[in-house]
Amino acid sequence: MKKSLILCAALISSLAFSQTQTDSIQLDPQKQINAAQRLLSGNYASAVTVGAYGEMLYNQPNGQNGELDVQRLVLLFGYRFDDRTQFVTEVEFEHVEEVFVEQAFVNYNAAPNLNIRGGLMLVPMGIINEFHEPTTFNGTERPTLDNVIVPTTWRELGVGVTGRFNSISLGYQAYIFNGFKSTEADGNGGVSGLLGGSSGLRGGRQKGIQSTINTPNLSTKLDYYGIPGLRLGFSTYFGRTQAEDDVQEFDGADIGLAMFGLDARYAYQKFTARGQFIHASLSDTEEYNALTNSNLGSALQGWYLEGAYNVLPAGNRQKLFAFARYETYNTHADVAGTLIENKAYDRTDVTTGLTYHIAPGVVVKGDYQFRSNAEEDGDVTDRLNFGIGVWF
Repeated sequence: MKKSLILCAALISSLAFSQTQTDSIQLDPQKQINAAQRLLSGNYASAVTVGAYGEMLYNQPNGQNGELDVQRLVLLFGYRFDDRTQFVTEVEFEHVEEVFVEQAFVNYNAAPNLNIRGGLMLVPMGIINEFHEPTTFNGTERPTLDNVIVPTTWRELGVGVTGRFNSISLGYQAYIFNGFKSTEADGNGGVSGLLGGSSGLRGGRQKGIQSTINTPNLSTKLDYYGIPGLRLGFSTYFGRTQAEDDVQEFDGADIGLAMFGLDARYAYQKFTARGQFIHASLSDTEEYNALTNSNLGSALQGWYLEGAYNVLPAGNRQKLFAFARYETYNTHADVAGTLIENKAYDRTDVTTGLTYHIAPGVVVKGDYQFRSNAEEDGDVTDRLNFGIGVWF
């Protein structure tokens, strides 16, 4: 406890540097945009736009060594070919040593309410998968629900349409994507599974890396913003996972997937709140588990509620939010066949802490997580976290 208090005190003295982007855009859900939207909507004199966001974190589990990590640094590049055609890309460096392309797509403004997009894009499911820049959410770490059920950052190759009808306060997105990869040949005439009970669908993300596709998947999202301060979202995702040519003939090589999500963000004066519910129904998991010797559940489900209050005076350029989030998620919400439900996969996190916006585009965070699961003797460790985030 003494160590925790010392580290909490250190939070207040932490510093970072950056620029751009007003706090109203960061915190008002009706004005909030992500990095790609900012590149697309900006009125820049130059055809080329450049930006970045990044996070440096410290995680201290109880009774264990702490970890310091440059968790991610993402470089943003945009190019405007003409008034209707733009290109957006994000290049991500994870943990200093890994490099990924997070987004790379062409956007064509075909009509006032219609944009056509193609390339590597974010799947619009929930809040964090699209709005994951560190100044846009509370907590040093992203909600765990948006890790094991919505496998943030979830991006795939595809084509689709997006737009908004301001007269009815409705935004829409619809895409055809390649899906998760569920199996691959193990080199010994057998099949390896990429999906499992603990991490859910996360291991199946293809990320645009020589992605295989044999069944296209449909992703949609509607956003309603007709009530001042409130934004409501409804997301869906339907299709099947992908299997390589060498394993397609095996029974259970792929599974069906139907996912939907509800989310809400609200801001009123110094108070903000958000919530999210995600449910994924998986079919053919009994055959998949038999083939791959895995323990994938037939349903994944989770939700969270969060509230935050700015304790600094109204009108202050800086903002200090005290927040709390209750989160529960279960990757064995249901199981099929002879698979026995693992109660350790039914998890709950309670996170409380501070989010200090010391300048537009710069945030310093600190929080404590009380973590548990439904297993009687569950081995779960509470954790203290600190971080610095920038976005410009």
